[in-house]
Amino acid sequence: MPNERHILLLTGSLRAGSSNETVLRTAAALAAAAPGLRATYYDGLAALPHFNPDQDTDPLPAAVTALRAAIEAADALLICTPEYAGTLPGSFKNLLDWTVGGVEISDKPAAWINCANPGRGGGAEATLRTVLGYTGADIVDEACARIPLERGAVGADGLIADPRVRERIAGVLTRLAAARPAA
Repeated sequence: MPNERHILLLTGSLRAGSSNETVLRTAAALAAAAPGLRATYYDGLAALPHFNPDQDTDPLPAAVTALRAAIEAADALLICTPEYAGTLPGSFKNLLDWTVGGVEISDKPAAWINCANPGRGGGAEATLRTVLGYTGADIVDEACARIPLERGAVGADGLIADPRVRERIAGVLTRLAAARPAA
């Protein structure tokens, strides 16, 4: 589809079945049902080596090449990450560190969903804003959302069943898909 918008979904959690993964897998299902929208879930977080500037040269480690290719292929990025010790989890910060030496994120629309309980997650959001700004991402503020996720909202299929939460996630996707790269 020529006008299809491709959103890359990036989770900051390594924990299987995390709330953040649930939000993004639900976003992928919603995108699959939306005309002109496609979402791809990036699942290579655990495979990334520890960032080392000495290795940020050609040839890049294979996992880093795959990450940068996935970012390059996307029209926009949607992130859902937990907050650990008041900031991003180290593994996700590592992912972002690997993007600094490339240009794939530069001017790319990016947003996040914070699914933490009320009063939590602000440190992760602040760090995301700082690091994404440093990489040159175009943060789409109107697409960034706080959507707390209660375990009771998740169905037996592992996706969010609550129609109000699904509607809010769909709204994030719509706003992010409408964003165009900064000129």
